[in-house]
Amino acid sequence: MMNARDIKAELMSLSYHGRGIMIGMSEDAQNAVCIYFIMGRSENSRNRVFVQEGNDMRTKAFDDSKLSDPSLIIYYPKRALGNDTIITNGDQTDTVLEYMKSGDTFENALRSRRFEPDKPNFTPRISGYISLDGGLSYKLSILKSQDDGGNSCQRFFYEYESAMPGTVRFIHTYMGDGNPLASFEGEPKLLSINGDIDKVTHDVWEALNDDNKISLFVEFTDIESGVRQTRIVNKHCKG
Repeated sequence: MMNARDIKAELMSLSYHGRGIMIGMSEDAQNAVCIYFIMGRSENSRNRVFVQEGNDMRTKAFDDSKLSDPSLIIYYPKRALGNDTIITNGDQTDTVLEYMKSGDTFENALRSRRFEPDKPNFTPRISGYISLDGGLSYKLSILKSQDDGGNSCQRFFYEYESAMPGTVRFIHTYMGDGNPLASFEGEPKLLSINGDIDKVTHDVWEALNDDNKISLFVEFTDIESGVRQTRIVNKHCKG
């Protein structure tokens, strides 16, 4: 399948992907697939859960008493725009939403933003947009530092006018563990998926590194009707 790699094999190949976005089409060709996960190394990063709010999703602290710096960890990773979907790893979700609601573009929204100011890692901002206008098409982007000092931003955009059933494109923030962390390189990876939303959720969660995985969001959206199915898995959960 055009060099698509098994999703479990890809996720198990690194102990630390950071944050990751996957967009594509379900095996039965009925649904747009949107996946977002977060991993963490510090206590502050690990102290998070995903919470559904209508058709949107946000992060929140699991234990408010341990929240030391909310600036880069508390945000809306996912916003709905009608039947379309915006998914990112930071508060640029709302930048994209506001630009697109005003008739501007995904690309122009992200041209107004840069990588995260978390020296020395300068974590890339990764973003995606799913359109169901006349079928499934989608975009991915990464904004990352061009140098070790964070002096210049590189902006990459990838546009897919359709998707192959049973595949997703995968982009993530880091190329593995390290200090500082190395930013993602190359084009979004083509991965194969199979089964329904529960099977995909299980496969992704089980393949992520046990020590570093924090939360997972999976959404299947019916391409014809716009009906959404959502699954959230949090490492920390009350009760």
